[in-house]
Amino acid sequence: MRSRLQLQDKNLIEKGFTLVELLVVIVILGILAAVVVFAVGGITNKGNSSACKIEVRTINTANQAYLAQSTATPPAYPIGPTVPLMITQLATANLIPAGTTSLPTSGAYSPSYVPATGIYSASCP
Repeated sequence: MRSRLQLQDKNLIEKGFTLVELLVVIVILGILAAVVVFAVGGITNKGNSSACKIEVRTINTANQAYLAQSTATPPAYPIGPTVPLMITQLATANLIPAGTTSLPTSGAYSPSYVPATGIYSASCP
């Protein structure tokens, strides 16, 4: 009977996890979390860059449509001369949605517009 009791006590002691096992699991979860955070950060930067490039193409397409619809002789691009005025003229002609704003003028974007050629450009990151 004594040997059976010792066997049951041993099973009770061995249930559960040791401190080392718990620490290993926590470290592995921390490493996985760090990898996910850095991966998501890269996706966000790539998305912002793509959005900037698409906006530049959209505005240049709207400028070409403005030239095609121009009733002036000879046909002309939006007069501008600044980016906000050009955006306003395109919105008034219903070529871009009303309320569209240009890219920020500070930081990495610095948009510019040349009325003579109708080219809108911005340095996208």
